[in-house]
Amino acid sequence: MLVASITSFVLTKIQHLPGGLVYTLVALLVFGEAALFIGFVLPGETSVLVAGVVASQHHVRLTALIPLVIVAAVVGDSVGYEVGRHFGHRLMDLPVLRRRQAALHRALTGLRTKGARYVVLGRFTAFLRAVMPGLAGMSGMAYRRFLAANALGGVIWGVSYTLLGFYAGSALSKVETYSSWAGIGLLVLVLGGALALHLLRRRRDLAVEAAYEAEHPEGSAQGGE
Repeated sequence: MLVASITSFVLTKIQHLPGGLVYTLVALLVFGEAALFIGFVLPGETSVLVAGVVASQHHVRLTALIPLVIVAAVVGDSVGYEVGRHFGHRLMDLPVLRRRQAALHRALTGLRTKGARYVVLGRFTAFLRAVMPGLAGMSGMAYRRFLAANALGGVIWGVSYTLLGFYAGSALSKVETYSSWAGIGLLVLVLGGALALHLLRRRRDLAVEAAYEAEHPEGSAQGGE
């Protein structure tokens, strides 16, 4: 109930922002997810979903929002690729990455074995979406190959998440027409499911990290210095 009320409050505030500011905020958050590692704080799909809901309320145009999300995603990942190509090994010393060595090792292995296909698939996982461009640049993957995979993933991701938010917002409006309690219940179910998935992924990552540290005690000790 409390989470649903907070979400409704945030959506209400966003709906009162000028359309240009909504576009700007979404573009910056999607761009910064991989380019500036904002994805570790706020996953990009969160801003895209919310923007889709706002579009369903006719405060921004869906036909303008989708291309904006796609371009911001592709350009942001291209910047992340260049950052990884020039400063990749230094980035590994960042505290937020130092604690995720097992996940980074798995991602690098995936890049070597699956190549461009892994870049596309990585777009749909919050952690990989934040680090994949940098890892691709650091691994030496050709930029043209990365760009093609990145663009494909960006189009699929941008269209699907924007439309998901848009149609969820439209359905929510219809439900709330009949019952505000039903609308709150729908929000609770959606947010509860998202939270449960996040906790399951986090528990899995912690287990993998523990196993990795047990197998690589020297690397863990160096990372903690």
